[in-house]
Amino acid sequence: MIGTAITSIFWLYIAREMNPEEYGEIFFHIGIATLASVFAVIGTQNTLAVYIAKRIPIQSTLFTASLIPGIISSIMIYLMYQRVDSTILVIAYVINALAMGELLGKKEFSSFSRYFFTQKIATVFLGLSFFHIFGVTGIIYALALSYVAFIIRIVIGYKETRVNFSLFKTRWGFITNNYFMSVAGALNSQIDKLIIPPLLGFTILGNYNLALQVISMLSIIPNIMFRYLLPHDASGSHTKKIKQLTFFISIPIAVFGFFVMPIIIDNFFTQYSEAISAVRIMSLSIIPWTVNLLYSSKFLAIEKSRHVLISYLLIIITLVIGMIILGPIFGISGVAVSQLIAQIFGMLFLLIIKRYSD
Repeated sequence: MIGTAITSIFWLYIAREMNPEEYGEIFFHIGIATLASVFAVIGTQNTLAVYIAKRIPIQSTLFTASLIPGIISSIMIYLMYQRVDSTILVIAYVINALAMGELLGKKEFSSFSRYFFTQKIATVFLGLSFFHIFGVTGIIYALALSYVAFIIRIVIGYKETRVNFSLFKTRWGFITNNYFMSVAGALNSQIDKLIIPPLLGFTILGNYNLALQVISMLSIIPNIMFRYLLPHDASGSHTKKIKQLTFFISIPIAVFGFFVMPIIIDNFFTQYSEAISAVRIMSLSIIPWTVNLLYSSKFLAIEKSRHVLISYLLIIITLVIGMIILGPIFGISGVAVSQLIAQIFGMLFLLIIKRYSD
């Protein structure tokens, strides 16, 4: 909760200090870097966490299998966009994913927390410093530099194990399944940032991203409950009442977002008036999104990750089609409606699968 709050407040402050077009352009390049890094990371966080926990000496192999594509991806990003900041950010995101997986696999939760908060605090400190010294161009550099400490974990991983690609032979199925889950999740969260600029421009993307920051803050509780529920579902604990409580909590959160947050935006973010309609519509998506999380926890706990992957793909396809059709007609409201429809479709798919699998 604290980590999400820190970064959300930082990005909300940055939004107030610049115009929507500049804000949108920043998130466009962050989205590009995010997708490039996710496609590069063969050793996803979940894969590393599972194999390291089982004491399989595979971290150096997965590090190498991810860092080499990461470097190639960063070079491609530079050649495409001629931006050094995005190039560095790709490598930073790759290092972050590998380091976090290594820490979770070793169950070093205290260290995980220290690295996590160090990065969040560094984002704020470096981000504000670079922004006021170098202007808008300094923000992505600051974000990339906030991950420097994670290099330590990569060095430790290489010291503890040696590269051995033969370890992939019997584990390729699990590795690839987790990889495609990771890619699908990233596409789900980033594809909108790539589609909106050519359709509607960076100004609309800036307004849309402000709305996303608001929704991110409103979604903190359902997100935390998912992390709590997954291990309990996996161990067979009774979680029905917790899930019901989580669902009912999502309703007043959505209502708060629909009625109250637009007033706050209107008073504190006067340049982002177009974000108001998006916040109202996207607040409603919190309810089906919460249901998606609750059923995803159940399916993942019984190792039926394919259902979750299909729901991700359905959401992505619906979102893309919706934005392409509704975006040019209704502007930012059309994009927000696409988000809502996509989450509803994902929810309905999981509900149907649950009904026929019982």
